[in-house]
Amino acid sequence: MLRAAGMDVPDIFPLVGGHEGAGIVEEVGPNVTGLKPGDHVGMSFMPACGRCRWCVTGQAYLCDAGAMLFSKEMTTDGTVRRRVDGEALVATTQLGTFSEYAVVSEDSVIKIDDSIPFHAAALVSCGVTTGWGSATVAAGTQPGDTVVVIGTGGVGMNALQGARAAGAQYVIGVDPVEFKRDSAPAFGATHTCAASDQAIDLVRELTAGVMADRVVITAGVVHSHMILPAMMLTRKGGTCVVTGMTPLNDLSVPLSLVDLVQANKHLRGAMYGEMNPRASMPKLLGLYQSGCLKLDELVTRRYRLEQINDAIDDMRNGANIRGLIEFPAR
Repeated sequence: MLRAAGMDVPDIFPLVGGHEGAGIVEEVGPNVTGLKPGDHVGMSFMPACGRCRWCVTGQAYLCDAGAMLFSKEMTTDGTVRRRVDGEALVATTQLGTFSEYAVVSEDSVIKIDDSIPFHAAALVSCGVTTGWGSATVAAGTQPGDTVVVIGTGGVGMNALQGARAAGAQYVIGVDPVEFKRDSAPAFGATHTCAASDQAIDLVRELTAGVMADRVVITAGVVHSHMILPAMMLTRKGGTCVVTGMTPLNDLSVPLSLVDLVQANKHLRGAMYGEMNPRASMPKLLGLYQSGCLKLDELVTRRYRLEQINDAIDDMRNGANIRGLIEFPAR
């Protein structure tokens, strides 16, 4: 165990990376009832057991199995199924998709139609769903709204798509990377800015001073200093949703309590965009098939697994919207 910000954090190394993916079922265990060899499946970064309090009340994105996302043991029976040179491995979010084969729980995979391309299923296994849901479900975008999306990468681009699909009048994408700002209009942005302080002036002008109905923070890493300008972008009675990953040691958030209370603003976190994987994956793939959701266009570059370091460098340098790791067909 490690200690960070006063909390116990499991030692996750050695680790098989990758939490988004799709593929074909090779074998099933004796207790698997919903899948068979040859089935095409998409993987869900959040397992959905269907039995815990959260699953049965429609909040599968909070499934209790999520507490074991970085455990070496399986969520099903507590056994270790992944090893290298005899040492137990963590599979990222119980998936480890940077591997040609993966041992996963039935709770973590969803059967898809054979006509769905694997890259599309992989994209909706986390990033697309999280972004779309953050704008539509968690933020509750309504027709005519003004929506600001801070961070227009692999998650944020889909928050843009979700906001436009929900009927937003103005959708402002904020990102310091020029390539992403240039790409944002194709995914629904009506305006773009390089920084939140620039967006404040733009949104004030667009809304005659009212400000944005919804603000969604989908930066790759959400730091505490990003919250105050996001709340300044939010109108009275509006909602600001924090979706991106946050550092464990960010414990203090600068915030105007007067503004929060007297303007009746809502600041909330969102896991998986508050989407339920077994419902959201077929829904979003259906929108993709009907041409209402752009997935192919998200993929900037494709890599082989041996090019993973190039893919990581491209991600860090802002050269990709989404990079895709492909395994050769067997």
